[in-house]
Amino acid sequence: MARFRMYPTSEQEQQMLLHCAHARYVWNLAVEQHAHWRRDKAHHRPDGKRTGAPSFAEQCRQLTEARAASAWLGAGNQTVQAQALKDFAKAKAARFTSGFGEPTWRKKFVHEGFRVIGDDRVPEYEPDGRPRINPKTKRQVMGRAVIVHQLNRRWAQVKVPGCGWVRFRLSVKGKGARLPAAKTFRVTLKDGQWHAAFAVIPDPIDKPGTGEAIGIDRGVTITAALSDGRTLNCPQLTTRERAQIRKHQRRAARAKKGSERKTAEYAKVAKLKAKEANRRKDWCEKTSTMLARTYDLVRFEKLNIKTMTAKAKAKPDPDQPGQYLSNGRAAKAGLNRGILAQGWGLLRQRTGHKAPGRVEDVPAPYTSLRCSACGWIDKNSRKSQAEFVCSSCGFICNADTNASINVAAGQGGIPRPRRSAGAGGATTATSRSSAREPQPNWVGIPLF
Repeated sequence: MARFRMYPTSEQEQQMLLHCAHARYVWNLAVEQHAHWRRDKAHHRPDGKRTGAPSFAEQCRQLTEARAASAWLGAGNQTVQAQALKDFAKAKAARFTSGFGEPTWRKKFVHEGFRVIGDDRVPEYEPDGRPRINPKTKRQVMGRAVIVHQLNRRWAQVKVPGCGWVRFRLSVKGKGARLPAAKTFRVTLKDGQWHAAFAVIPDPIDKPGTGEAIGIDRGVTITAALSDGRTLNCPQLTTRERAQIRKHQRRAARAKKGSERKTAEYAKVAKLKAKEANRRKDWCEKTSTMLARTYDLVRFEKLNIKTMTAKAKAKPDPDQPGQYLSNGRAAKAGLNRGILAQGWGLLRQRTGHKAPGRVEDVPAPYTSLRCSACGWIDKNSRKSQAEFVCSSCGFICNADTNASINVAAGQGGIPRPRRSAGAGGATTATSRSSAREPQPNWVGIPLF
């Protein structure tokens, strides 16, 4: 996906807001129709036959009737509204495989956007360069394309239905500096900024051919610790920007409910948080590109981020019904914010997109407790968040770097049988000779 910042005029912005309202209205009507229909409460026609939820074709017919009955809906663009129904049909069909489940309601000021299908027609070709022929008509297949014109080195324009040519800004370098060639794009409004996201499938990055593998351990203090000793940190808001967020939040809390001042203060907070999200996305894009270009194999510590950032469960008080015990919810919420601010999932996702087949996930258990020098596993070796001192061989290393070396070697999950540690935390000759004999017992940390 290629995403660009749009700069519409005031008239174009009003028309695009109307497109967002129409697309959201049509989507919510489709959600309501399918929510009303239940398999256990089948609807029957007058002739006694059983009917199901309306299909995409039926909804398009109903949309034509609704546009004729409603002047507000009829004033909008029919292509934008029909595309919202098509997106709903695709989401409904992929609800079991996409991971998002059933399509849900779209809210005003939260889900502002609409999809546009290109009007231009271009010939399509096979991967080997031959023209793609329709087997029925024996003619070359003509595909859709978005009409995009480049104005100069930094500016371009795209045609939006009902709005004419809308300008967007190109990047200095990278994929954002090239004019996108796509069949469709989506216009979104978030935090007062308009963006156009073109559906472009980027070409995978070729591996360098060095045969080098890298292990990455992700954390909160250090975002990504690499097995070659480097540490990478995701950019965060500055101290001054965080102070501004707290200031605007205090002013919004003291403002009258529903007032323009409260809305304006919350908009300033959202603008600062959007700046942080943009920095995080930019860092993930650049870091994933660097990893895909530098290493043949990239191994990540496998983390279940959704479970790790789940809120603390309530603890009912057995002595006082209806009351709850302290469960550290505030501390857990702060930890969740710290984890989500690092962009763990986005870094892993974008690296997998750019280096398909060259990214692996290593089980996380024991990667931070295993010594990367001798393989000894002991929870006492982890002295602190940043210090690792092996209780067997005395190996000293940064804890995150030690874990990344284990990830690079693929050593994660259930520990292997290990020899016993020597006296004083040092390896002795006796322990080295006993390591040659099979050890039937598990040592180190207990498994249960």
